[in-house]
Amino acid sequence: MPRFSLIVPCFKVQGFLRECLDSVLTQSFGDFELIAVDDRSPDGCGAILDEYAARDPRVQVLHLPENVGLGRARNAGLAHATGDYLLFLDSDDTLTPGALRAVADRLAETLDPDVLVFDYARTYWWGGTRRNVLAEVLTEAGPDTFTAEEYPRVLDLLMVVWNKVYRREFVRSEGFSFPPGYYEDTPWTFPVVLSARRIAALDRICLNYRQRRQGNILSTTSRKHFDIHDQYERVFAFVAQREELWGWRPYLHRKMGEHCLDVLAKPDRLPPADRAEFFRRTAAMFRAHKPEDALVDGEVGALEGSWTGYRIRRQAARAGREAVRRAELVRGAAAARARSGWASLHAHRPLDAQLVVYSASSHRGVLGDPAAVYAKAREIAPRLRGVWVVRDAETAARLPPDVEHVIVGSRRCLEVTARAKFFVNDVNWPGTLAKRPGSVHIHTHQGTPLKYLGADLLDKPGARLGLDVPQMLRRADRWDYSLVANRHAELVWERAYPCHFTSLRTGSPRNDVLVNGGPSGAVDSGDSVDSGGFRERHGIPAGHTVVLYAPTRRDYRRGGHVDRIDLARFAADLGEGHTLVVRLHPSLANGPARGMGLGELARRGIVVDATDEPHPADLLLATDVLVTDYSSVMFDYANLDRPIVVHADDWPAYTASRGAYVDITAEPPGHVAHSYRELAWLFASGSWRDEESAQLRAGFRARYCEFDDGRAAERVVRTLLLGEPMQEASAVRIPGQAAGRDTLTSA
Repeated sequence: MPRFSLIVPCFKVQGFLRECLDSVLTQSFGDFELIAVDDRSPDGCGAILDEYAARDPRVQVLHLPENVGLGRARNAGLAHATGDYLLFLDSDDTLTPGALRAVADRLAETLDPDVLVFDYARTYWWGGTRRNVLAEVLTEAGPDTFTAEEYPRVLDLLMVVWNKVYRREFVRSEGFSFPPGYYEDTPWTFPVVLSARRIAALDRICLNYRQRRQGNILSTTSRKHFDIHDQYERVFAFVAQREELWGWRPYLHRKMGEHCLDVLAKPDRLPPADRAEFFRRTAAMFRAHKPEDALVDGEVGALEGSWTGYRIRRQAARAGREAVRRAELVRGAAAARARSGWASLHAHRPLDAQLVVYSASSHRGVLGDPAAVYAKAREIAPRLRGVWVVRDAETAARLPPDVEHVIVGSRRCLEVTARAKFFVNDVNWPGTLAKRPGSVHIHTHQGTPLKYLGADLLDKPGARLGLDVPQMLRRADRWDYSLVANRHAELVWERAYPCHFTSLRTGSPRNDVLVNGGPSGAVDSGDSVDSGGFRERHGIPAGHTVVLYAPTRRDYRRGGHVDRIDLARFAADLGEGHTLVVRLHPSLANGPARGMGLGELARRGIVVDATDEPHPADLLLATDVLVTDYSSVMFDYANLDRPIVVHADDWPAYTASRGAYVDITAEPPGHVAHSYRELAWLFASGSWRDEESAQLRAGFRARYCEFDDGRAAERVVRTLLLGEPMQEASAVRIPGQAAGRDTLTSA
């Protein structure tokens, strides 16, 4: 008896079917049967299914003699299922890598519940991906099982059949099956969820829900949408037979009204001539099933009135939204004029030579190189007033109380930026910031460049999608100084940003702590570097070898996330005495990437998720070895002189889509693995820290940590903010001009 029975009904999906089947058959967990139901599809679905069945014994094909529709096709597959659990997969959707393993592990952890609900992501025909907007419902469900009564928020999730697995014996004993017609998921899902005595949640994206440009049944204009009334009648009949469920009648009554009104509001569902009839049938059912304690307000209140009244309310709502939109445009224009006037007023006042404005990572807080410069300025030049520009009130609330700040776009921000002498940032300032004569813009960058940036992206259309390169260069024209940590970076910045700035060989201020191996000097908010503190916060046992895995984003995949390593397998292969720590690229922190397994693995203690650690130096100091693909963190980590392993299994694809200034596989900071098998062998054999890896690292450090001597922040403060001479400074090169006098040394 297999663990899973996957039932896949097929009808007119030949263009997507292979991808669907492959996503199942390539799962790392193989204890399943795949029951594919050919619902008399007129295209090549039947032949494709027979082809797969011929080469994989786990595939069983049912060819129905006539087309019966999605619900009855599922029933046909259900009759042949022998697995412990049922999973209904639509034939244009796909399972994510490792999904069945994650589901199997969660089922074992929760001792075989009746139902397990997992997460999904919408994948759009144009390439975009969006995670389920209610993913927090799964996160907040907790590790234990529950019932719908104990955790009613589970009913807020999309009431569909394919985001769950079902214990087959539970389905059999309750006699659940699918009715004919559209909206067949409704009379299955509500009875199943309300009847289940033990429900578990899995906070992991296990399914990609394809959003097709055309061909979606529910987007077809037809009277078949009237089926929704019969489907809810079935739900009400089921509840009526079970007294213990009568308490759900007010909820289901309102849900039915909202669902039907949603169908009515969509322009592509009902023929215009049938809309009035649909409303009247909905209103009649709404009245017929109204419980005594039903709360009828808001949108569903329209169902107690007439069709004419509903139409008037809809028209009034549209007119109101249009009025609000126009008012916002007027207010926005007025506010822009007011801000411009306020900035112009202060632009006539002299610059404040003691005022330094900082920003980092698009106004995300006190971070990176600007934070290191700010901390050093507070230490050796307390007379300087440092003000941070932050993105919103939420970000401001996380700052220490003694950090002066302004919110971007506010009147106070305009006042401060109009008066400041110095600007320190690692990302371009917005185009709305006008550079006053005499002000000094110091650009710190965000690390040594490996992948193409700036003007070099003009020949990489995929990587620069949505990026206005000419506008970027116009903003870079405001730079006065560009900080570099090595000659490689100096040449790249001049090529990628052909603007008039001076390159300063200062080193990277944020790396001072790595070179010195002491406190970071970060503002006192519990953010100072403390590797022991990081390990203690995350419960890492003393003596464990901490392996940091830090992948970067991919430009050949929309959204940027590609799973290159099975994290659970890697953690297991590392063995006892090791802790795997994972840090995603910042641009992926709030997207679907965590839902692809990282969040669930971290909850179970298999890995440590360090994506949200605000100060990477804390993390780097706490780890013993770095595993990365093409992340620039390797250049910073090399300052620690600790082992680095490069996992370069898609290097050709990466360089073709993004471009790279260095062949990191030819000049690596340590051993290079071209497959997971090679990566696992490096750790199993101990080669990750052998003599050859040390030699490779030494050469890498010599090239890319050239100016990182632990005094970069001090060098910036003294030479640029204070105008003082400082010894041991390197030469300066001015792009487009002959090399001039070294402005970092005394005259």
